[in-house]
Amino acid sequence: MNMRLILTFHLLFLHLAYGHAQQSGPVFFKTDKVVKVGAVQVDEYLYDLQEMKVGVVANQSSLANEKHLVDLLIENNVNLVRVFSPEHGFRGTEDAGKKIGDQRDEKTGLKIISLYGKNKKPNYDQIIDLDVIVFDLQDVGVRYYTYISTMFLVMQACAEMEKKMIVLDRPNPNGFYVDGPVLDPKFSSFVGMHEVPLVHGMTIGEYARMINGEGWLGDGLKCNLKVITCKNYDHNDFFKLRVKPSPNLPNMSSIFLYPSLGLFEGTVVSVGRGTDKPFQQIGHPKYPYGDTSFVPKSVEGARTPKLMNEVCYGFDLEDFGLNEMPRMGKLYLHWLINMYESIPDSANFFLANGFFDLLAGTDRLRLQIIEGKKEKEIRASWQEDLVNFKGIRKKYLLYDDFE
Repeated sequence: MNMRLILTFHLLFLHLAYGHAQQSGPVFFKTDKVVKVGAVQVDEYLYDLQEMKVGVVANQSSLANEKHLVDLLIENNVNLVRVFSPEHGFRGTEDAGKKIGDQRDEKTGLKIISLYGKNKKPNYDQIIDLDVIVFDLQDVGVRYYTYISTMFLVMQACAEMEKKMIVLDRPNPNGFYVDGPVLDPKFSSFVGMHEVPLVHGMTIGEYARMINGEGWLGDGLKCNLKVITCKNYDHNDFFKLRVKPSPNLPNMSSIFLYPSLGLFEGTVVSVGRGTDKPFQQIGHPKYPYGDTSFVPKSVEGARTPKLMNEVCYGFDLEDFGLNEMPRMGKLYLHWLINMYESIPDSANFFLANGFFDLLAGTDRLRLQIIEGKKEKEIRASWQEDLVNFKGIRKKYLLYDDFE
């Protein structure tokens, strides 16, 4: 039996054995724990906003219980001057990578400055009249998820113009492990700015502390930073998000799978954008095996998905993502290696624009796959860098860790 077929059968066995083992769902989420996110703890930061001109970086995930942070601040008589929004916009409905213009919030009339349009960093005119910026976004703990890049640029702008920044912390749903290649500075971009692993295992507040403490703002800059920590949370928890953080991460299965499947965005393979299971299935028209098929369509949040209107064959990973990815606590490369070896014309498997290397943060992973390296060998090549990173990470943790 040839190696491609062996790999495919191995993949199919794992998917069927694990993916359908627990149809009722995982037992990971602790129903007896009530986590209080930073935004809920108004008394911890309202004093800092009194008689101040305030800006807010927020989107649809910026909730304090059932109330949006913007509405909460206005109700508490905070002088909210303007709102900044990240990738996907203030309401979180725009496509990944779509450039967004400035808008006005229909409810409050506040101007919304897009940090994913003409400028990704607040400019002088947008920040000079403010005293403090409140940052509240739900991150998912993956280096190429761009909210941490937005936070870095906002911190840099605040440091340059001597403005205070308050981060309202939120749990990291992938905060129970650290894994993947550490970024090579040669591949720094908006989908990976810093020398951290693909999965960094930090909340957004901890990451902000690391940006400050490691001097990443440049020119000796330090941001006047305050982090409002979560209550009743630590890195041993599996935290279930109440609101999807972006259009194509609609549930916990997609969020657990995202670190492993996001790399496919730099390949010819579809991750299910334009279907009802984004980041829960993978496929390609010429993949010869699998247990499912799907057809990407133009939908809200994915207007022009990869392989639109083409029948893709591959794997439905919804159950596997929900039930097995948390148990594994690591990146899962079998799908990537198998797809590369099984789809015809492997020379064109990785997109010519180099996006895979930017997502991976290195060209090493791509070259290892092309060379036929096994997952065990690839993972071994990360370990020294991961040990070094964990030593840095430990200095900035705010919560009990998994190690």
